[in-house]
Amino acid sequence: MYLITVCGNLLIILATISDSHLHTPMYFFLSNLSFIDICFTSTTVPKMLVNIQTERKVITFAGCITQMFFYILFIVLDDFLLTVMAYDRYVAICHPLHYMVIMHPWLCVLMVLVSWITSVLYSLLQSLMVLHLSFCIPTQIPHFFCEFNQVVHLACSDTFINDIFMYLGAILLAGGPFIGILYSYCKIVSSISKIPSAQGKYKAFSTCASHLSVVFLFYCTSLGVYLSAGATQSSHSSAAASVMYTVVTPMLNPFIYSLRNKDIKRALRRLTERKTVVE
Repeated sequence: MYLITVCGNLLIILATISDSHLHTPMYFFLSNLSFIDICFTSTTVPKMLVNIQTERKVITFAGCITQMFFYILFIVLDDFLLTVMAYDRYVAICHPLHYMVIMHPWLCVLMVLVSWITSVLYSLLQSLMVLHLSFCIPTQIPHFFCEFNQVVHLACSDTFINDIFMYLGAILLAGGPFIGILYSYCKIVSSISKIPSAQGKYKAFSTCASHLSVVFLFYCTSLGVYLSAGATQSSHSSAAASVMYTVVTPMLNPFIYSLRNKDIKRALRRLTERKTVVE
């Protein structure tokens, strides 16, 4: 699954870079999402595979904090990128004549840059707050990686402030973008319903179907974990939900986008043909 995730997302990035027809805001955001998905799954899965191979499930405190930092960073980035992509589809369908004016290249780069800066600062804040907690040695984490919520609730010191920031982070950095995505798609559905031709409605909806599939798969599992976070939460249900958005979703993204997207399929075909000719 890890190899499929890395190869699939790399193909999306290569197809986007190599095909000039895909040098548009939508595919710029998609290639960024693919890169983040590779990094996101690489934060947890390689260590898990090493644990399985060596049968030694040990991680240092520094390694655990580092894994937690990158895990929070990339999950928040995923949130922001999915929101930016929803805004891009909103502008493309609701304001098609002004699309290239609104979605100017500098604005696209700025939105991605702001997403990175915000994610790094939030991840750094949460990681530093965990460093101030006291842990009993040795500590056993009931998870397959250093999941933020699980680690915090294993602390021997008071975690009230950490819990407050965790809930605020879930509401503002996950719930907020999710509401933005829902608002964008309410506007999109309203605009699509006004299109007279059935073919036009199908074409408009098909450009959004892939993104919606990824959004609901990602948010339903990740928000479920953090909004129900608590000391009494079942570690088994948390681990199962975490597998969905840390392993399964990044693996399915390339399939969802490529199978429902003619431009991506065409670019991948050209990339394959070019490789064959070169050989």
